Amino acid sequence: MEALLSVKDLSIGIRRNLPSGETRLFSSVEKVSFDIYPGEITGLVGESGSGKSLTAFSIPGLLDEKKEITSGSILFRRDAGAVQEGAETVQDLLKLGEKELQKIRGKEISMIFQEPFSSLDPLVKAGEQIAETLKLHGEKDKTLIRKQVLELLRKLKLGDAEKVMNAYPHRLSGGMCQRVMIALAMICRPRLLIADEPTTALDQSTQRQILSLMKEINADFGTSILFISHDLGIVRNLSNRVLVMYSGYILEEGSTEEIFKAPAHEYTKGLLRSIPGKKNRGQDLAAIPGRIPSLEEGRPRGCPFHPRCGKAEERCKSAFPPWRAMSETHKTHCVLEAK
Repeated sequence: MEALLSVKDLSIGIRRNLPSGETRLFSSVEKVSFDIYPGEITGLVGESGSGKSLTAFSIPGLLDEKKEITSGSILFRRDAGAVQEGAETVQDLLKLGEKELQKIRGKEISMIFQEPFSSLDPLVKAGEQIAETLKLHGEKDKTLIRKQVLELLRKLKLGDAEKVMNAYPHRLSGGMCQRVMIALAMICRPRLLIADEPTTALDQSTQRQILSLMKEINADFGTSILFISHDLGIVRNLSNRVLVMYSGYILEEGSTEEIFKAPAHEYTKGLLRSIPGKKNRGQDLAAIPGRIPSLEEGRPRGCPFHPRCGKAEERCKSAFPPWRAMSETHKTHCVLEAK
């Protein structure tokens, strides 16, 4: 199967002002590569500061002026009907101008953000915000727009769809606002949905509802989803495949079953030990010692995780490990044999 999205050797820097008054570009994401296939849900996991959101925002071209993509490509297999006659259906998003990217955002690639209240315009009714995406992509029939918005709100189980459509965001709960954000992202039936920690600000009951909704979107619309989270427990119940990110690198990749049953990287193992469950009920959760180095500190030489790894060897400190295949679908940047 051909990939819908192929990120290849993506590197991203962040500009910071130094005490001396100079500005320096610090490496934040380093030579990241991964594929997302049609109809799959891919989980991207790691601690805060791993580079997950930065990677996600780079895909539809939403990085601010302080962020800079220094190398790589982001190849996206576009809907043939959306591309001009004679153009390639696979395009490098990094080579497209802002005008062309605007045609893709919301229509072929959509995003759901962490904070629904801050992402929605407080002065515009929920229905109008959802409808605006359709208008931006050429739909002019007001009756049809209203019908499509109502149908989607009902499909997303928003109760009284008419009432929600005419409500301002501050009149809605956090869970309802997140559903409105999902409706806004899905109204044009995109091929790829990027969800950046969409359940972080929600209570557990609402989290479960949103995750169930994501599964339904994937099943009903065939939408591929890149789901970003620091919570492996959530990813386990949602994703087909998992990417484990640390300090700007993808350190492990595999099917959900492979990652959870036979993790190969010590960082992945540490994350798994921190998941609450029946086995550790009533006990303090295991924590990975130390922290991710700041941009200013820079990454250590070799495997970036070695200063926090209890099993690190001298060879872990000298060079970044190449990929090691555990199976056809499972690989890791770790030289240590599973024990």
